[in-house]
Amino acid sequence: MKGRTIMLQSANLGFPRIGLKRELKKATEAYWKGEIDYLALRKIGAKLRERHWRLQRDVGIEVIPSNDFSFYDQVLDTTAMLGAIPPRYRANGNNRDRLSPSARTPNAHAMMADVAETAATSGSVDLDTYFAMARGSAAAPAMEMTKWFDTNYHYIVPEFYEGQQFRLASRKVIDEFKEAKALGIHTRPVLVGPVTYLSLGKAKSPDLDPLSLLDRLLPVYADVLTALSEAGADWVQIDEPILGLDLSDAQRDAMRTAYTALSQSGLKILIATYFERLDDNLSFVASLPIDGLHVDLVRAPAQLVSVLSVWPKSRILSLGVVDGRNIWRTDLNAASGLIEKALAARGPDNLQIAPSCSLLHTPVDLDGETKLDDELKSWLAFSKQKLIEIQALTRAANEGKQATLEAFAASAAAVQSRASSARVHDEKVAACMAAITPGDANRSGSFAERQAKQRKRFALPKFPTTTIGSFPQTEEVRKTRAGHRRGDLDDATYDAFLMKEIENAVRIQENLGIDVLVHGEFERNDMVEYFGEQLSGFAFTQNGWVQSYGTRYVKPPIIFGDVSRPKPMTVRWSAYAQSLTDKPVKGMLTGPVTILQWSFVRDDQPGSVTCRQIALAIRDEVVDLEKAGIGIIQIDEPALREGLPLRHTDWQAYLDWAVQCFRISAGGASDLTQIHTHMCYGEFNDIMQAIAALDADVISIETSRSQMELLDGFSEFKYPNEIGPGVYDIHSPRCPCVGEMSNLIAKARERLAPDQIWINPDCGLKTRKWDEVLPALKNMVEAAKKMREDL
Repeated sequence: MKGRTIMLQSANLGFPRIGLKRELKKATEAYWKGEIDYLALRKIGAKLRERHWRLQRDVGIEVIPSNDFSFYDQVLDTTAMLGAIPPRYRANGNNRDRLSPSARTPNAHAMMADVAETAATSGSVDLDTYFAMARGSAAAPAMEMTKWFDTNYHYIVPEFYEGQQFRLASRKVIDEFKEAKALGIHTRPVLVGPVTYLSLGKAKSPDLDPLSLLDRLLPVYADVLTALSEAGADWVQIDEPILGLDLSDAQRDAMRTAYTALSQSGLKILIATYFERLDDNLSFVASLPIDGLHVDLVRAPAQLVSVLSVWPKSRILSLGVVDGRNIWRTDLNAASGLIEKALAARGPDNLQIAPSCSLLHTPVDLDGETKLDDELKSWLAFSKQKLIEIQALTRAANEGKQATLEAFAASAAAVQSRASSARVHDEKVAACMAAITPGDANRSGSFAERQAKQRKRFALPKFPTTTIGSFPQTEEVRKTRAGHRRGDLDDATYDAFLMKEIENAVRIQENLGIDVLVHGEFERNDMVEYFGEQLSGFAFTQNGWVQSYGTRYVKPPIIFGDVSRPKPMTVRWSAYAQSLTDKPVKGMLTGPVTILQWSFVRDDQPGSVTCRQIALAIRDEVVDLEKAGIGIIQIDEPALREGLPLRHTDWQAYLDWAVQCFRISAGGASDLTQIHTHMCYGEFNDIMQAIAALDADVISIETSRSQMELLDGFSEFKYPNEIGPGVYDIHSPRCPCVGEMSNLIAKARERLAPDQIWINPDCGLKTRKWDEVLPALKNMVEAAKKMREDL
């Protein structure tokens, strides 16, 4: 109503750090190559932060975050802040001398902030050490990396040791608050919560419980909050997403201890939860001495009723009503309905309107998309547009919907257009879905029967060697592919180029002595996008980039409609590679669960339905590859664990349909065809039954960073099928020696039978250079030969 006092606030939890044109990626990689120095990198970071703060202010966001920026990962930033540097990076007191040339530049003297002079002896983090922890150095392998809850974002796993100490080793969070303040923008700093941080870390000393380190950790957090208060901050956002999990008593005790201590800092604390409902953790959170709570009402809208009944009216409640993880335009009327329930229950005081989680998981700005058709574009909202939606919802709540009639009308029109569009639903796909039978998810023979037939067919040696699929995407490959897309190269010229690259890759693998070859995937831009471009029901953006880890950005396809496969997608290039050699060549496919998880998925039907549609398309491709003479087919499913719901009570329903979808995709293959799958960067021990139920003949997994610890679950479970534990961390520029790989294989042998073990890298090699790949693969093959001799 006119003249009404505005009491609700618009808020944001985090903004994409990468830049509209991937400026952060380009600058960081230029730094790694030595093309720019630390000061230049820091300047680019400052420009991005300023741009993003001003953008949020200009669209009307009142509560703007700081410290959501990172040069690599926010969990690694927390490790830097706490000085929790693993000992291998502190050897000899100087990490710079031990870095590979590509990771070293002359002016890298500090980690995004001034560091105390005493830091050298107590574990502070300069920028080279920071990047070495993430990527590895010449002398020290990288820290482990795994998925951030159920997203495709990867964080660097903290490591904890006996006698672990913490100190304030980076003032980044304080400096960035001051940086925004100097621009006239008052921000709410963001921190990863202490209990989430310890819970996500890994003890590297026997019998060490990371939560036992809380008392040592809290003084550093307290120092940070005090420094922020002294700098002029009034609120701090502390992210504790583990509150969406099934907490142990120890975690609850740690949470109570932590916030009892931190509430004395003088700063008001808002705990941000997201990705899941609070359920049994709600009353517990309400009992903590904190001043605000953020809840995810996109993932769990039904929790609003219980939140309103339990959360005190005297404290801030942040309503996450705009989806921070997907790109669909918000139904403003539906979101407004949730806000109106909150207003009716508690009045306008102490309410904030926000995205469901940080916008880290969505692209920056839809305005840059000039090639999407108008209808489809009208259905979408990227980070900037989501902030505009938040502002519209806040204004409507404060002034009435008549103040934002245009925004609500456009939202309603988009919702109606999408629901009624003929391009969304396909009767032929519906008929195929209805025809699925239980038998479609089964191979004809048991694994033992298939194994005997496959061993006779391929006659591979013990410890057979292979790679995960892709080879280096050189600048020439990328430029040629881009030229073909633009129309600068005709089909014949482009095909000739690809044939040359494939033949070169085949000859390299033959010369190295690799046993099962791949064609190299030079025609593919991305393991999901490439398939989406050839399937119906998908759309693609020009600049829809999101961060997967570090400088690895992906441009997820948009699944807007029913999915089918109009024609074969990979057969031509796999068959060509196989024609060049007598050794088996793997056909390389991305599995249905991963295509689902790594896309922006339609939200108008259950994900299980969309996944089965994709599974039928992949099944058709498997059958056609087999007909073309491809005897080994890899169906990658690195996102299987990622999709696992955060609450245990929801696990089985997800695993049932996810496993069924994989089995449908592989179920058309004969017993003579060997089906591989690949998984990486996840904890698999708690889903071993489901992994076994996939019934893949061979599974390859990432294990080098964990020193084969991830195999413990396979060993304890007595996993029956064959396994390729990664012996080479492809995300690091360092080249492991034969002895290092041999040691990893020996550790694998302690857990697995020799005839189960394959030898391969952790993941595909597309992001590496040939001069990094060749020596590493040579060492890998030598390590396998050595193990055969020892056997």
